[in-house]
Amino acid sequence: MELVVLKSNLKEGLGYLGKIGSENLTLPILKNFLIEANDGKLKFSATNLEMAISGFIPAKITKEGSLTVPLNIVSSIINNLQNERIDLEVKGNNLIIKTENYQAKIQGIKKEEFPIIPKLENKDEFIEIDSQSIKNALLQVMIAAQISGRPELNGVLFDFQIGILKLAATDSFRLAEKTITDSKFKTNIEKKFKTIIPIKTIQEIIRILPDKNNEKVKIFFDSNQVLFKTEKFELISRVINGEFPDYQAIIPNKLSTEININKEELLNALKLTSSFSDRTNEIKIIVKEGAKNMEIFSSSPTLGENQYLIPAKITGEPLEIIFNWRYLIEGVKNMEFDNIFIGLNGSGKPSIVKPNNNQNYFYILMPIKGE
Repeated sequence: MELVVLKSNLKEGLGYLGKIGSENLTLPILKNFLIEANDGKLKFSATNLEMAISGFIPAKITKEGSLTVPLNIVSSIINNLQNERIDLEVKGNNLIIKTENYQAKIQGIKKEEFPIIPKLENKDEFIEIDSQSIKNALLQVMIAAQISGRPELNGVLFDFQIGILKLAATDSFRLAEKTITDSKFKTNIEKKFKTIIPIKTIQEIIRILPDKNNEKVKIFFDSNQVLFKTEKFELISRVINGEFPDYQAIIPNKLSTEININKEELLNALKLTSSFSDRTNEIKIIVKEGAKNMEIFSSSPTLGENQYLIPAKITGEPLEIIFNWRYLIEGVKNMEFDNIFIGLNGSGKPSIVKPNNNQNYFYILMPIKGE
């Protein structure tokens, strides 16, 4: 293998791989990544056996070839090189990296010993969506996801229905659901399906997708795997076998107290009052009879107490209810509109937070305890 490549392109390609295989101690080969030069492109691949990521970058290839080499070492070298033009060459089982004033020879392992990157059986049916839309949607639901002893909770539900795609995640204390309508995506899938994609896979997709540049992402599904594909990278992952909880029953239909409030004012109040909260992260929301303000209160035996009054439009019954302020603030931050709706049913029953007059996203949160 012989080729010339730009440092900026190399850094981009290595960046797709992240640290996917670096922590595996039982199979040293997984600390390596696979370099393949063919068809005028340089392909980098890494895997942890649960998922695999491949990145594609342009290069001037004079001789095709392949090799696996340690990802950490190559990344360290590339990040510290000063020259933009870099020559890569494979001699035997060694990768040689050269610039005008630098040369390194890295011992590698031949491609045949690297795990086979799995292929998806379904190559015809897919959902196509712009990267920003799917990234934002995943960020909104991931706040409710957490590694659990229950496998079916260790991921994000993709619930495809004709005309909409619903994403949902829960840690059993809170739940977030985002609905993406078909005005945001294209698809040739004609049947409903549900699949659960592991948290770590979702975290990698969020990491890889750009913040601003809208690329088209194609998502392919089969019974055991999911593939996210763009022109620059591919990520394939196993899916979780199991039944995601039927959460429709916990979505509040009737609410004893309804509050319409400004998002930024609520965030400021939560941040300020939480400074007096103790290790349990408790804050109390108080709604008094006929009040035009919502009160947020927190206290600590060693620090003292504080309260904050926020103007709000309130209907329904007076109440006092306690939440984990970190969980509440995470939900509020993910609202995309200035005005939000909070629906309460007292302690022991789920509460709901959502953008005012928008049905595409909601966040459900259980109170900590009753008085």
